[in-house]
Amino acid sequence: MTTQQGTGQRRSWPVPASLMVLSAIPLAAGSLRLVQLAGGPAVIPADNRFGGFPAALVIHIVGATVFALVGAFQFAARFRRNHRTWHRRAGRLVIAAGLAVAGSALWLTLVYEAQPGTGELLYALRLVFASAMAASLLLGITAIRRHDIAAHRAWMIRAYAIGLAAGTQTFTQGIAGAIVGTGELRMDLAKGAGWVINLAVAEWTIRRPDRRRNCRQPRSTTTALSEPAVAPR
Repeated sequence: MTTQQGTGQRRSWPVPASLMVLSAIPLAAGSLRLVQLAGGPAVIPADNRFGGFPAALVIHIVGATVFALVGAFQFAARFRRNHRTWHRRAGRLVIAAGLAVAGSALWLTLVYEAQPGTGELLYALRLVFASAMAASLLLGITAIRRHDIAAHRAWMIRAYAIGLAAGTQTFTQGIAGAIVGTGELRMDLAKGAGWVINLAVAEWTIRRPDRRRNCRQPRSTTTALSEPAVAPR
């Protein structure tokens, strides 16, 4: 029994580890931007849109870091079940960080000048997906208050997928640039593809059958009822 549990725990970690790897590039860039804004060395190209130490950008970077890293642990199923108190507390932190990310994204889009090389399509996409992320988080909160675990899990997965799109966009922009070249519309579409891909994976994750459980021998009713699935929050 102990060996099986240990094996199951090891198997539950590739997903959060992969999510953290996916978020590594944008989080590293964000951290370097904070260092630069604080007066440190200009390791990455300066962005003239942000003078001083703009609150919206700081909130966005810090919120994204917490949301991506702490949120990744919510996808380790056995860890969730074995540390439910931590899961609930971390879930509140993830939701707060996610709302900060969505709110600051809207703030940055509406108040600051557009990033050079981007167009109206990306402007609209940022408004749509930032709003969708905030809505997903709020619907996730509503669902868990109704004790609807399945709906809570689905909305939180969608919110996380939107929030992690910056990592996927690193690849979609690189692939698009290599295949069709750069350009305002092409890069806007490449960024949009990052959100679309992440949401497609999220919907597949939400709807896929649990093949692993079907392949196992059925557990007793008592055991099954004593180990309810606890969704990420």
